[in-house]
Amino acid sequence: MNTQRSFLIAFFLVVLYWVIKLYEPFLVVIAVATLLSIATYNINIYLKKHLKNRTLAAAISTLLLFVLFFAPIIYIITSAGEVINKFDISLVDNTINYIKHIDLKLPSALSFLQGDLDGFIKSLNLTEITKTALSYLGSIGKNSANFLKDMLLILIFFFFVTLNAKELSSYFRTLLPMKDSEIDIIFAQVSNVMSVVFYSILATAIFEGALFAIISVTFGYNGLLFGIFYGFASLIPIIGGALMWIPLSAYAFANGNYTEGIVIALYSVIVISIIADTFIKPLIIKFINSKLSDVKATTNEMLIFFAILAGLTTFGFWGMILGPAITTLFISLMTMFKSIKEKGLDI
Repeated sequence: MNTQRSFLIAFFLVVLYWVIKLYEPFLVVIAVATLLSIATYNINIYLKKHLKNRTLAAAISTLLLFVLFFAPIIYIITSAGEVINKFDISLVDNTINYIKHIDLKLPSALSFLQGDLDGFIKSLNLTEITKTALSYLGSIGKNSANFLKDMLLILIFFFFVTLNAKELSSYFRTLLPMKDSEIDIIFAQVSNVMSVVFYSILATAIFEGALFAIISVTFGYNGLLFGIFYGFASLIPIIGGALMWIPLSAYAFANGNYTEGIVIALYSVIVISIIADTFIKPLIIKFINSKLSDVKATTNEMLIFFAILAGLTTFGFWGMILGPAITTLFISLMTMFKSIKEKGLDI
């Protein structure tokens, strides 16, 4: 019997290795689609309850995901091509010359960085910047094709995971050597954190992007494009929207539009970074946590922040979904093991 069991385990591990090898290119896509399905679980339940049709509910959930999360990215990719074709390279030259003639002095607390800043400004060169930009554009074009492929696969997997959520949940319950109550606790924590992270990402990106779109339209720029750009930039920890408003403000200054540059900078810092990001964003997250989650989140917000940062560093764009999920799952398992140990039970 032991020999038979050992053979079955060895055979299973070999087959498992080849299954992972076979589906390795799709593992991240499947994981992201599954986590997005978990994050939008409450929406799908609501739709099924009112539509009385799980296929229609899954289709609408997939359409909502596409419209809110993926359609803006497609718009950026298609619009960026037009902007590049119409772009006047002399504008970059004007901006560089303007920056070089600014006598920029750092505060005394940061004076040790003054030499590095001066060296960086002096090293700015239009030829090198153009060469670097072209290399980035080439990689963006290549990555855009891969991203669109991943996006399509995520939508397909998301639909089928959402459609068969109940059956998949029941099946995996039978495989896991855990009590249903323990599985429910882990699922609730992961689902709760994923919901808060996902909805917070969407809400804050849309909110801050809309604010930046207002100031962009005011000065004659493409408000929709700049708003979407700012929304995605705001998801990047620490730097955030500065990736958008600093170049735009510098561009305005370089073209002699000093009032425009000052207004864009002050508006971005005061209205978006201070008021919206510091005061309104936490209220949005709190509202989402209280209204869309079944249980109160127990994961520290700073931990979620670093989980997103680590996820973006390790997995790229999809890391904002994978990072918090992996971290929450690990914490949930550790909490469960601690509980089992305290009760003196065998695992």
